[in-house]
Amino acid sequence: MGQKVNPIGMRLGINRTWDSRWYADRQEYGQLLHEDIKMRAFILKNRRQAGISKVVIERPHKKCRVTIHTARPGILIGKKGSDIEVLRGKLSKMTDSDVLLNIVEVRKPEIDSALVAEGIAQQLERRVAFRRAMKRAVQSAMRLGALGIRINSSGRLGGAEIARME
Repeated sequence: MGQKVNPIGMRLGINRTWDSRWYADRQEYGQLLHEDIKMRAFILKNRRQAGISKVVIERPHKKCRVTIHTARPGILIGKKGSDIEVLRGKLSKMTDSDVLLNIVEVRKPEIDSALVAEGIAQQLERRVAFRRAMKRAVQSAMRLGALGIRINSSGRLGGAEIARME
């Protein structure tokens, strides 16, 4: 196995910012980090159909501001904001601080890389032809103004016996 550089770590501070924005002393750093990981995993797992691109967690003094970037905010909010209150209650049980929940709509979900990858994965789960799914994603991204797009899909594609990469 060669030396591989994490693509997020390589871009941090240059053309991408941190997903968790806070500073903590040595004693509470580990606890806050585990809270962030649990909150992010909970949101991404329970609200998969909402098209969540990223979850940003900021911690100003004794508060926890969670910003969810989503393609379909209506699914996340629910009828008259009922689902968002339930989500805020569950997140507040995971941390000691006050939870403030912000929802930001992703304007062009066809250009967001996480949403494109999630869409292709869902199509593969529904047994859509993998080449068609990938070509459709590339065409829609380029049509909506992306400068370029590259998609790698690997594994037992099309139910083949031998795994490969396209």
